[in-house]
Amino acid sequence: MTNDDGIEFEGLRHLAHAAQASGFDVTIAAPRDEASGSSAALTAVQSDGRVLVERRELPGLTDVPAFAVAAAPGFIVLIAARGAFGAVPDVVLSGINRGANTGSAILHSGTVGATLTARAHGCRGLAVSIASAHPAHWATAADAATRAIAMLVASDEPLVLNLNVPDVAPSELHGMRRARLASFGAVQTVLTEVGKGYVRLGVEEPSAELEPHTDAALVAAGYATLTPLDPICERSDLELPIARFMNNPEER
Repeated sequence: MTNDDGIEFEGLRHLAHAAQASGFDVTIAAPRDEASGSSAALTAVQSDGRVLVERRELPGLTDVPAFAVAAAPGFIVLIAARGAFGAVPDVVLSGINRGANTGSAILHSGTVGATLTARAHGCRGLAVSIASAHPAHWATAADAATRAIAMLVASDEPLVLNLNVPDVAPSELHGMRRARLASFGAVQTVLTEVGKGYVRLGVEEPSAELEPHTDAALVAAGYATLTPLDPICERSDLELPIARFMNNPEER
């Protein structure tokens, strides 16, 4: 298990309990410091060529091996797949992230990037996010994660699933739906000011109506959403006119 909010973040502990309830042997290896927005970056802090790792004991998880790693979650998964924290994992769980990871904005998510890295190394992966900057209903997200975990392990092939859960009481959750990615995420980055030697950024909610049947729209409507992801997508439908741009005339 990992995340991008850091090893001390509450969401990680809730997901660990969900994993234990699902019958998993859990090992936690998460960033020592917050690594939000790190995507699948393979960055780490090294001293004399050694990646810094510190053993931790997390509240309520004294029986779970836990490691604080001075690295991005994608790098942590990479070295986990090489046996850095014990047995090579069969499943990588990432989250529970604070804030939704929806739409094409998942490209930048460290939470999602960790699971895509896992898939590239033969593991199943589940990224879990709760759609609030200040979550109040962890139990709703943890229960949805437990159901998604069951779906993940029941599959005949390795999968990466992206789960987003609204921050509502369990009784207010409308259910779980498969969703396609929205064109944008729950928020968009906007340029608010350009000055001499600096720029200022902000975020805003999309002003346009949410696209039907997308993850962003369904989460806003009170549904948990699941989206299967591929780590690397090739455009096999696109023909490239390579010969026209070759320097060698014989290749034209």
